[in-house]
Amino acid sequence: MGICSGKPLPPRNESGSDSSSSKKKEEDKEVKHEDGEKEEKGMRKETVAEEKGGTKPWASPFFPFYTPSPAHSLFSKKSPSNGRVSASATPGRFFKPFMPPSPAKHIRALLARRQGLLKSSEAAISDGEVGRGSAVALDKNFGFSKGFESKYELGEEVGRGHFGYTCCARSKKGELKGEMVAVKIIPKAKMTTSIAVEDVRREVKILRALTGHDNLVQFFDAYEDSENVYIIMELCEGGELLDRILSRGGKYSEEDAKAVMVQILKVVAFCHLQGVVHRDLKPEVESSQLKAIDFGLSDFVKPDERLNDIVGSAYYVAPEVLHRSYATEADVWSIGVIAYILLCGSRPFWARTESGIFRAVLKADPSFNEPPWPSLSLEAKDFVKRLLSKDPRRRMTAAQALSHPWIRSYNNVRVPLDNLIFRLMKVYMRSSSLRKAALRALSKTLTMDDLVYLKGQFSLLEPNKNGCITLENIRMALLKHATDAMKESRVQDILTSLNALQYRRMDFDEFCAAALSVHQLEGLDRWEQHARHAYDLFEKDGNRAIVIEELASELHLSPSVPVHAVLHDWIRHTDGKLSFLGFLKLLHGPSSHAFVKAH
Repeated sequence: MGICSGKPLPPRNESGSDSSSSKKKEEDKEVKHEDGEKEEKGMRKETVAEEKGGTKPWASPFFPFYTPSPAHSLFSKKSPSNGRVSASATPGRFFKPFMPPSPAKHIRALLARRQGLLKSSEAAISDGEVGRGSAVALDKNFGFSKGFESKYELGEEVGRGHFGYTCCARSKKGELKGEMVAVKIIPKAKMTTSIAVEDVRREVKILRALTGHDNLVQFFDAYEDSENVYIIMELCEGGELLDRILSRGGKYSEEDAKAVMVQILKVVAFCHLQGVVHRDLKPEVESSQLKAIDFGLSDFVKPDERLNDIVGSAYYVAPEVLHRSYATEADVWSIGVIAYILLCGSRPFWARTESGIFRAVLKADPSFNEPPWPSLSLEAKDFVKRLLSKDPRRRMTAAQALSHPWIRSYNNVRVPLDNLIFRLMKVYMRSSSLRKAALRALSKTLTMDDLVYLKGQFSLLEPNKNGCITLENIRMALLKHATDAMKESRVQDILTSLNALQYRRMDFDEFCAAALSVHQLEGLDRWEQHARHAYDLFEKDGNRAIVIEELASELHLSPSVPVHAVLHDWIRHTDGKLSFLGFLKLLHGPSSHAFVKAH
């Protein structure tokens, strides 16, 4: 889950810089949609070479992860004829539309800018950040402790990343005297943009705030001098999880995979409660106890905030990250990729090029039909599928994943508080009485597995003797788990939107209606049964005759919305009550996107 060990990068060959630069440009051309055919021809040549017994050109230490690309259908040579044939056209040649524009070059440019390797004029999107950083002297004084060399003796290098490298070191004095630690060294010369400077400042702030969790690397201190920043952390010597997978022949048993998943989910759920999104989860550290060790790309995320930086590793990046609108759900996608690798030994999304990986992540579905998936439990497959939902609204949270039947049976896992319930309660409290009635009807159709998670969350709010919660219960629950990170991400701001609970109580039945996710239920195979049953209950207890104008008022629609055009199919013409279609739409509440589209 971060830098733990690895080989130092080879020294840069200055004499070959021109040739490597031209080679890079050629690679960029390869991923452009205008040259999609050229890329395919290259792939065919490689396949022919392999059939003749040659070495695979894409062979790597990670070969056991090789699986056929799930995105082959996206690059099919065949396309339906458009009915136009030119007299001069090559006989038998199909008309072929342009391939989708490749996101790879655009994303590489954004990452290069973040690392200070690209001028603003060369970036795919120019916001002037690098230009401003170059024109104005950057403040690289962080206020960290001084005198690193007098307190620590550096040892050998154990890892290297984009911005710095990690060494082991021995403490010379203080509480850690004689102990071995890990020192992440970040040269200030590499901090060429204000983004890079802020990344370092934020990494230390996050480590300082979150340290203490069993599955988080212990942070000791941060030092600086005129040349470097030194981040002192616990030394993790367990090796890489990826190496462990390879040594096992590429896959784990379900029980061993559960043990790994529980540890990852616990630390990620803790981070998300604090309002911290990791953004670069991948299997890079393994020991008897897994620890998250690299928070260099992590960030604070406020309630209802969406991030837009494209960061992370290609194989583990979530679709919404590529769309540049994401939050904590992106970490859960990465966990889903890790779970898939653990259980079957291959990546869920694979391609020979970075561009192909991104297309697969956006368009392709992972395979659950090839071995060993047919022999695995239904619960394991459901667990991975619900982590790899392309719609982040339908994806489980880390806390929900710990409540999943596949995980729940492992050593009485303790499920932490989940921020999702507060976001859902906020929407519920602002809903009309008609929508609340619809959600109450839907909550009565929940299964025992669904209720396990909600019962756990309700109990963490420590209800009063009468079995109800108020705003004070929520405030005390958040305060109990608060860290400095939670203050930075302003998680507790959610209390303002729940002020209505200051003057009333909420029992468990209403809590289920308020904290259930309609989007997540929609992603289940049994959704139609849920919806039909809920509508039958709604017909008995909550449905009533309503005119379009009143419905528009309940939904708080803007006067500019053509209500008769948008809502006419929400109401039955026979009795003026809400139709089944209207019921389903009401469950989601007002959607400005849908209304604008209809308009």
